Amino acid sequence: MARNVEIKARVDSLDAIEPLAAAMSGQEPVAIAQDDTFFACANGRLKLRAFADGTGELIFYRRSDAAGPKESFYVISRTDAPDTLREALTLAYGTVGRVRKQRRLYMAGRTRIHLDLVEGLGEFLELEVVLREGETPDAGMEEARSLMAGLGVAPEQLVSGAYVDLLGRRP
Repeated sequence: MARNVEIKARVDSLDAIEPLAAAMSGQEPVAIAQDDTFFACANGRLKLRAFADGTGELIFYRRSDAAGPKESFYVISRTDAPDTLREALTLAYGTVGRVRKQRRLYMAGRTRIHLDLVEGLGEFLELEVVLREGETPDAGMEEARSLMAGLGVAPEQLVSGAYVDLLGRRP
């Protein structure tokens, strides 16, 4: 199973962070519209991510819901039929929520910097430091903390759980 170290932080302004992310990356961002449907899953999380071009990815992942940097294990399976797959998984397992977001993706070495505008929630930064085979999570956690500092993200901005959890907690 692939692994990474992740953080998620609520931010005041993606526009303020974007020049810093761009400087770290040295590349233009990739704009991605994502529509994630989460399904009941006893052993982790299972989501179907649909893209605007009609393709999708079924993603299983397992990670702690802690607010700080944490190791995540994941498997991704691509699909050309996300709508019928969503229907089948909904009938089989039931849905627990849906998250729609506009994402700008920057790559900084092995780290994916996501600038997310999440429908119903606001603006967030996610970092995903991809771990090499056999690498301990500590190196990824240190890299995530260093990037957080460079992007001006304080530890108190970190949030726990997934966007679907945050949407479920809204009044």
